[in-house]
Amino acid sequence: MSNDIVVIKDFSYRYASAAEFALHDISLTLRRGEFLGVMGPTGAGKTTFCLTLNGIVPHFYGGDFYGSITVAGLDTVEHPTYQLAQCVGMVFQDPEMQLTAPTVAGEVAFALENICLPVDEIKRRVPAALMAVRLEGLEEKHPHQLSGGQKQRLAIAAALALQPDVLVLDEPTSQLDPVGTDEVFAVVRELNRSQGITIILVSHASEEIAEYADRVMLLAGGKLLALAPPTEFFQNSELLWANGVRPPEVTQAFQRLFPVPGSLPTYPVTLPQALAQYNQIQPRPTFLPVIYANGRPPAAENEVVLQTENLHYTYDDGTQALKGVSVAIRRGEYVAIVGQNGGGKSTLVRHFLHLLTATEGRVNVFGKDVNTYSVSELAQFIGYVSQNPDNQIFSDTVEREVAFALTNLRFPKDEVQRRVATVLQDMELEWAAKRHPLTLSKGDRSRIVVAATLAMQPEVLIFDEPTTGQDYKGAQAILELTRKLHQAGKTIIVITHHLYLLPGYAERLLVMGKGQLLLDNSLRYAFYETAKLRETFLTAPQVIRLAEAIQPQSEAALRPLTPAELAAALVAQ
Repeated sequence: MSNDIVVIKDFSYRYASAAEFALHDISLTLRRGEFLGVMGPTGAGKTTFCLTLNGIVPHFYGGDFYGSITVAGLDTVEHPTYQLAQCVGMVFQDPEMQLTAPTVAGEVAFALENICLPVDEIKRRVPAALMAVRLEGLEEKHPHQLSGGQKQRLAIAAALALQPDVLVLDEPTSQLDPVGTDEVFAVVRELNRSQGITIILVSHASEEIAEYADRVMLLAGGKLLALAPPTEFFQNSELLWANGVRPPEVTQAFQRLFPVPGSLPTYPVTLPQALAQYNQIQPRPTFLPVIYANGRPPAAENEVVLQTENLHYTYDDGTQALKGVSVAIRRGEYVAIVGQNGGGKSTLVRHFLHLLTATEGRVNVFGKDVNTYSVSELAQFIGYVSQNPDNQIFSDTVEREVAFALTNLRFPKDEVQRRVATVLQDMELEWAAKRHPLTLSKGDRSRIVVAATLAMQPEVLIFDEPTTGQDYKGAQAILELTRKLHQAGKTIIVITHHLYLLPGYAERLLVMGKGQLLLDNSLRYAFYETAKLRETFLTAPQVIRLAEAIQPQSEAALRPLTPAELAAALVAQ
C-alpha cells in the first residue's frame, strides 16, 4: 500500500461564474499520518482547499476543475461526496453548524446511521469515538450544554466515527478560548499519533501550528507560496507578514535580538526551543530592568459611565452566569474583558444594554439605574458590535443598513442623510453605499455594523469578539479602528480570547471566570498574574511566558508585553 494518502497534481479551480481562480496550480503530496498546518490570509482559498478533499468542490459548487486530486486512492471528481466522506472527515469553524442531534451519543451515531451500518457496529464505534476525544460519560447530554471546546471535540468525534483516513479541520479553534484551543489541538495530535490519522488543519494560531504540525503550507491568492516543516516555515518572516501570517512570538523576539543573518543557525519557533537556545547563548543576554508606565490609565479620574454592584444573574435553566460582580468603567477608558467560554463576559455587557435584567444587584449607566432606560434609548448611548456581523444586518443596501436604526427612531431625514454620509466616509465605505451588505467580505460587513453603530453617535462602544476568524492583518485593522475611536474620546470595551493582540490598544484588563471578576488591573500588571489567568484557563501570551522563564518576576519594573519590548530590554544590557 502506498504511503501517499493525498496526491494533488497541477490543480486549479474556479467557482461557477467567478472571474478569478480560487486555487491555482497546486501540487502537493501528503504522507499517511502526516499533520499539515494550512495558513494564509483571509480569502487565500484555504476553505476551498479543504472542500476539494471530500469532493464538495466540485460536486456541489460546480465550476471549472483542472488537474487531479486523489485521497486514499479515490479520485475526488470520479467518486461521489458520500463515498469520499467515509475516508475524509470534515470539521468546520463553527461546531454549531454541524451539531443536529439531541444527545452527544446521537450526534456521533448520526452519520453512521446514514450509511446504514449495522446497529452492533454503531454501538461499538460511538463509545470508541467519544473516548478518543475524551467525552465519555457525556453521552446523554444535549450538545448545546457543552462548552465551546467540548462542542468542537464532539464534531471531531462525529467525523472520527466514520473511521476516516484523513481528518480536515477548517479553523476549528477560532471561536474557542485558550483552554478550548488547547483541548482541540491536543486531541487532534493524539489522534494523529495514536491512530495514524492524517491531519489537515487550517488555523491562524501560529504558536500551536509551530508546536504540532509536521509541515506548514502558506496559501495566498489561491497559490501555494511555501511548504516546509515549522522550524523552516516560520524563518521567512518577511513573506509571512506580507501574507497575513504572524510568526510565533518567540520567533519575533529572537529575530529582533539577533537581526544579523547568520547570527543564529535558526530562530526558535516554540517556547522550549527558545529557552534552550537562550541558555546556549554566550555571553547570555540579561535583563536590564526597564521602568514602564504602569500607572492608572489617563481616564482614571473621569466620571463612571458603567457600573455594577454585586451583580448576580441566573438564566432560566438554572445556570449562574454572574456571581457578585462589581465593576466601574470610566469615560474614555479602553477596557478588555477576557476569560473562558461561559465565564460571564457577554452576560455582563448585556446588562449594560438592558438586554438582561439582574437577578440580584444593581446596574448603573451614566449614573442612573439601567432600568430607567428602554433598550432603544440605551442604543443611542452604547453601541454594540457582535461577533457575527450577519446577525446585525437587516437591509438590502449598505446605506440603508447604516440608516436603519436612525430611521426607526424617527430622526429627521436630512439628519439621517448627513450622519450616513459622514460615517460611510469615516469607515471608507462610500464605494459600497449601493451594494448589498451580504455581497461584501466579512471584514467589510464588520465595518458596516460599526458604521451603523457610529451613526447613532454613542459614547460607549462594545466589541464582542471582533477578531474571531480574522487573519492578523484583519484583526489589526479592527483594533486600529477601536484605537481611533478611543483617541476620539469614546469609551471602548473589547471582549476577546486573543490576549496577544491587546498590547498597544487596551489599557485595563478584566478577567472573568465562572461568573466572577477574578482580576481587574492595568494590562501590564494583569498579564503577569499568570496564576490568576490560569484560574480561568487563560494562557498568557508566549512572550510573557518567555520573559518569566528567563527571569522570574521578582521585580515589578520588568514587564515587557511584546516581542519588541522583550528584545529591547535584553539588548539594552
